[in-house]
Amino acid sequence: MSQLLGEFECKLDGKGRLAMPAGLLRQLDAADRACFVVNRGFEQHLVLYPQREWATISAEIDQLNLYVKKNRDFVRYFYRGATELKLDASHRLLLPRRLLDYAAISDEVVLFAYGNRMEIWARHLYDSLLSDEPEDFADLAEEIMGRRPGDLQD
Repeated sequence: MSQLLGEFECKLDGKGRLAMPAGLLRQLDAADRACFVVNRGFEQHLVLYPQREWATISAEIDQLNLYVKKNRDFVRYFYRGATELKLDASHRLLLPRRLLDYAAISDEVVLFAYGNRMEIWARHLYDSLLSDEPEDFADLAEEIMGRRPGDLQD
């Protein structure tokens, strides 16, 4: 799986199709360019996964004990709205209307690619998110990343 990186400003067309930026497509392995899965993010955005990455995440989630109510609730919420998407001949993805409504996406979006996924944000929500930067990012970085391997997690 490729390690994705970058912020890409995009516009949806009138049908809700997102043209995948060439710079992002170049980062994807050939096998990961054809099929994706989109679903709700943990905040008010969407997450787009290459199919292979989705399969890995799904396998992990499928290991949860469904006799535990919290697990069932999580699985239902996580998979709710998940939709397989294929690039068309013009390298566009047709995003489901229900998911666009959930993420308050109408036309302008930011694709935020990192690691193995791409977050799809309504531009105004993404801009708000970044304006809420912690007062001291250095302190947050030390708290999160300042641990040595083997240190106990909180």
